Amino acid sequence: MRTLGVVIPCYRQERFLPRTLAALRSLPGGWTLRGALVLAARSEQPLPEPGPLWCVVGAPPSRAPLTPGAARMAGLARCSEDWVLFVDADVEIEFAWLARALEIIERTGEREPRLAGLWGRIEEWFVDAERERAGLSDLYRVGDRDREVDYLATLALYRRDALIAAGGYDPRLSSEEDFELGLRLRARGERLHSLGMLAARHWSAPRPSFGELRRRWRSGLCFGQGQVLRLYAGRPGFAALLRRQMLYVATLLMWALGAASLALALARGGSAPLLAWLTLATLALAAVAVRKRSARLAAHSLVAWTLNGVGMLVGWFRIDPRRSPEAAC
Repeated sequence: MRTLGVVIPCYRQERFLPRTLAALRSLPGGWTLRGALVLAARSEQPLPEPGPLWCVVGAPPSRAPLTPGAARMAGLARCSEDWVLFVDADVEIEFAWLARALEIIERTGEREPRLAGLWGRIEEWFVDAERERAGLSDLYRVGDRDREVDYLATLALYRRDALIAAGGYDPRLSSEEDFELGLRLRARGERLHSLGMLAARHWSAPRPSFGELRRRWRSGLCFGQGQVLRLYAGRPGFAALLRRQMLYVATLLMWALGAASLALALARGGSAPLLAWLTLATLALAAVAVRKRSARLAAHSLVAWTLNGVGMLVGWFRIDPRRSPEAAC
């Protein structure tokens, strides 16, 4: 019998945790698990009883929550198994995907030593009061065929020695820790693979919402884009990270152009530059509204891109120093 390590960071997702734990009550193919629940911050609601196969890594003493990477590394320290599954507390794993992933590990793991991680398609689901509804059927657009991928997120099955050799998740990043880890793994020649099937369902309150944007700012998730760009400035990988943030960069440039147009209009005493910018900005927003079939969603997108762009600038000057807490099971 083989043992699978499982790490579940918990941060404001605890109401969905029973779904996650229920999906892990039995593992396929004679596997068993040893799991770690990591409290990234003090929870306002009690956790469900995880059972004897789990340990709970206590919340940090400070009020600031652990970064996603710090929480995952705190859990990894409690899991010595060869393969470790990282799954967020609001993600319900699909049994068939896990069965196939573990079969691949048993069948090809030794023959393919560069296989470092497995992933799959994730469905988005929303819970509003008593109502449940589906969102995107492929949250990360990985597709329905087996293929190599650049990174794993939300649900990630990693070979432990590959993860450790690459340095693990970076605890300094408030976000972007998954993509950044993928850069380091691939630079070492490791392979990350997506199985062409449903891997999990991600549960959350209805999105997009302006309340979610406020939460992302307060929790620091908007700062990770700038943090990772600063860490990689002048290093291989910076171009890939910058391309990933181009939408936010373009939004900031749009606002900068608007400010320059206003300054030019005031300096020259004419409104032509400002009117030209307003016309272009209105046309761009209208195009987004047509694509999304909603003026409200277009406005939300503009606010989200602006917020993330500003957060990127803040994050450039704000590298998070938080680390994993000292905790014992």
